Amino acid sequence: MKVAVVGATGLVGTKMLQVLTERNFPVTELIPVASEKSVGKEVTFKGKPYKVVNADTAISMKPDVALFSAGGSTSLEWAPKFAAAGITVIDNSSAWRMDPTKKLVVPEINGKTLTPEDKIIANPNCSTIQMVLVLNPLHQQYKINRVVVSTYQSVTGTGVKAVDQLMNERKGINGEMAYPHQIDLNVIPQIDVFLDNGYTKEEMKMVKETTKIMGDDTIRVTATTVRIPVIGGHSESVNVAFDKEFEMKEIRNILENTAGVIVVDDPANQKYPMPKDAHEKDEVFVGRIRRDETQPNTLNMWIVADNLRKGAATNAVQIAEYLHQQKWI
Repeated sequence: MKVAVVGATGLVGTKMLQVLTERNFPVTELIPVASEKSVGKEVTFKGKPYKVVNADTAISMKPDVALFSAGGSTSLEWAPKFAAAGITVIDNSSAWRMDPTKKLVVPEINGKTLTPEDKIIANPNCSTIQMVLVLNPLHQQYKINRVVVSTYQSVTGTGVKAVDQLMNERKGINGEMAYPHQIDLNVIPQIDVFLDNGYTKEEMKMVKETTKIMGDDTIRVTATTVRIPVIGGHSESVNVAFDKEFEMKEIRNILENTAGVIVVDDPANQKYPMPKDAHEKDEVFVGRIRRDETQPNTLNMWIVADNLRKGAATNAVQIAEYLHQQKWI
């Protein structure tokens, strides 16, 4: 199994290498790919050094699968070229997510929609993945009609430059800025650019991706996405209105029996999900589960996950695992 990782030197690319190792994905040859300025550098995988190559060289080496995490413009240019060479691409950027001809996949929810003909597969946005993993089993039971979500997203969602900005500010060092404002001791209610409707691109990703993954465009979603001074792990306050009435005991039972979800909900002992507890974990954590007492059939929850793992690298590797199980790669 030849595996290319495009963007291998970035935060998510590095995490992909780690997750491939931890999950013992059957890699016989690794092909690390990055921009021209990184070509010739070495990355270590399972204790062995591999030289970084450019995308053209990677295609000529004929990998079975390519995990992309190199940004939307790189993916738009190169994913079709990899696919044309018969290489299956799993792309972590936003480039293909809303393309009607491409699948947007969280394996636990809609992995079974994949076919051998899917050569470019989109990995959803990190904040969407953790939310839909919790929402989907509840939707199957009670039919969601509306979701109101506010996110509290870590700086690793932006990249190394943002982590450096936070740490520099914490130390009183002037350095390069990833954000238009200070992030340490501050909260920035903007992730990505603003659109004509007043929402940010990140907020609209959550709206559109949720309905596509869950296969139901009647679900209404409204989002406010916020950057906070946390190194890793995204948190979300989620308010969900259902068509049907529910029992709290049944809600908990459903979530406790959902693959990839861990319920941490013991308010009497101050136990609830926090980013530091989700660090380096693949599961999505949910707590603060309570009825919204202002209107019928409505629930409040607090959802936390490691955005570089299940929110990015792990989900991509899980897609590759599914394809391998089906003997399509």
